[in-house]
Amino acid sequence: MTREEALELVNLHLKNKNLVKHVLAVEAIMRALARHFHEDEHAWSLCGLLHDLDYEQTKDKPDQHTLITEKILIEKGIEPPIIHAIKCHNHHAEPQSLMDQAIYAADPISGFIVAAALMHPEKKLAPLDIEFIKRRFGEKRFAAGASREQMASCETFGMTLDEFIDISLRAMQAEHQALGL
Repeated sequence: MTREEALELVNLHLKNKNLVKHVLAVEAIMRALARHFHEDEHAWSLCGLLHDLDYEQTKDKPDQHTLITEKILIEKGIEPPIIHAIKCHNHHAEPQSLMDQAIYAADPISGFIVAAALMHPEKKLAPLDIEFIKRRFGEKRFAAGASREQMASCETFGMTLDEFIDISLRAMQAEHQALGL
């Protein structure tokens, strides 16, 4: 599947603009992580872009989240490792690969970084740095829905939290126009 075909699927299934921006952010983070680990950037990017494809259909049934996506992606011929990783981000599969672990950590950090940008006086990604993000990390009430434990799971794939924040932030800063930040 090409990125353009994946974007068509996203636009077909996701109508909430903020959710679309979220999957674009996770796509950018996953691509940057793949580059860092010398993995398949296209596969990892697709994983990030498609990971919440069924979110609007399953928001009231979280136990079904990713299962509808799985069916859609099987029909589209998406490779099983991508589907498996997508299911891992919602605990519907056990992580077995680096991509599985990465999507689990990348999902919440994207929202955390967006929240940090929105609280910054400039309301942009550009002025953010690791120190600014890390200060927010210690504030339990800040972006309370973004699991610190899930973000810190980056250590399971050999990356410090600082490295993970840096790569994620730079990836999102590079896509600031698409993210509207």
